[in-house]
Amino acid sequence: MKGFGGMQQLMKQANQMQNKMKKAQEEFKTQEFSGTAGGGAVSIRIDGDYFVKEVQVSPELLKDSDVEMVQDLILTATNDAMKTAKEAYKENMDKVTGGVNIPGFG
Repeated sequence: MKGFGGMQQLMKQANQMQNKMKKAQEEFKTQEFSGTAGGGAVSIRIDGDYFVKEVQVSPELLKDSDVEMVQDLILTATNDAMKTAKEAYKENMDKVTGGVNIPGFG
């Protein structure tokens, strides 16, 4: 029954990795990420759950711009923040898993 001990150790390691991944996910949710557009004229701040926490628009932008351009800049800044958060999430998970892709945790 030598093989059973190896399987037991493997299951223990898998459980430890799963616990580390869950902890990393919870920690990620507390982080905040920013995105900008228009040279900083618009900035967006989101949290680790991908909820928008803050939108800032430069008053100068509103004086000289049309609504469509402001909307486009807000959209671009939001997508920038989301991209930053997703890259940080992947980097955090890669640290925990050693770069191994584990379905359900990506």
